[in-house]
Amino acid sequence: MKLIHRVAAFATVTFCAGALANAATLDVTMNQDSPVQMVNAMEHQVVPTPAPQAAPLPVKGEIVQQIPNVDADEDFDSLSEAVAAQDAPASLDSELNCLAVGIYYEAKSEPLAGQLAVADVILNRTESGRFPRSVCGVVTQRGQFAFVRGGKLPTPPANGQWKKALAVAQVAMKDQWDSPVPEALYFHARYVKPSWKRPRVGSVGNHVFYR
Repeated sequence: MKLIHRVAAFATVTFCAGALANAATLDVTMNQDSPVQMVNAMEHQVVPTPAPQAAPLPVKGEIVQQIPNVDADEDFDSLSEAVAAQDAPASLDSELNCLAVGIYYEAKSEPLAGQLAVADVILNRTESGRFPRSVCGVVTQRGQFAFVRGGKLPTPPANGQWKKALAVAQVAMKDQWDSPVPEALYFHARYVKPSWKRPRVGSVGNHVFYR
């Protein structure tokens, strides 16, 4: 009888141990398969396209700063209208000052078209490759403009002619009106008779212009 009980007990222990081993194996197998199933499920998951979001409305009392359209060009019906539309700059840029000084001393008594033509000669020189590349460099270049003394610019009086020359310089630098003598690089007063062999572009007011 004792032998039978021992055999039964041994069989019971063996069965329980086997069951525990199978349970452990099953648990490991499930744990190994679970990440694969999760990855596969993620691979087949359809991600919805996010709906476009409207710009947030400003909160009451909030100041929304608009970005200025820097590419917008102003159209004018005449050169005089373009000149009249210019505001005196709060601070005078050196290049703008040099251009305005050149206009004032070379063409302050000329019509607006003549002043613009002189301004464009100076600007054309900066792009020609034959003169200095800056406006101030062109105006102060030795032997080019008689009003320059020792490479220094004089200071114009703060009168109406100076304000007009400054406005014309702004129009020219912003390219808001076409020059009456395009591509001109040289000019002289009508009473001067230089022995130039340059192509003549035209004449405006008291000046004759050449390439």
